[in-house]
Amino acid sequence: MIDYLMKETEDGKIVVRLNGDLDIDSTEIVEEELLPAMEKYKKANIDFENVPFVDSSGMGLLLNIVQSLKEKGINVTISNVREDVQVVFDLLQIPEILGDETFI
Repeated sequence: MIDYLMKETEDGKIVVRLNGDLDIDSTEIVEEELLPAMEKYKKANIDFENVPFVDSSGMGLLLNIVQSLKEKGINVTISNVREDVQVVFDLLQIPEILGDETFI
C-alpha cells in the first residue's frame, strides 16, 4: 500500500513524496486522490525515495500518471529512485518511454 505527502514549493511546483510499494493496491489512491490533486499545478515532482518496490501494475500506474499530466501541459519529473527500482525501470525502458528528462 502507498501513501503520500504533498508539498507546494515557493515557485508553485508540487512535490509528491510517495511512501510504500507502488502496486495494484495503490491504484485507487493514485487515480482518485493523487492524480486530480496534481492536475492543479504546472510543475510536479514525484519523489520515489521511500518506494522500495514497484510491480507491473505500479509501472502501468506510473506511466499513466506521467502521460496524463504531460498531456495536460504539466511538467513532470521523477526523483530519488532507489537503485534496485531504477534497474527495473531501465530494463522496461521506462526512461525512454517517459523521456530521459523526466528522471532527475
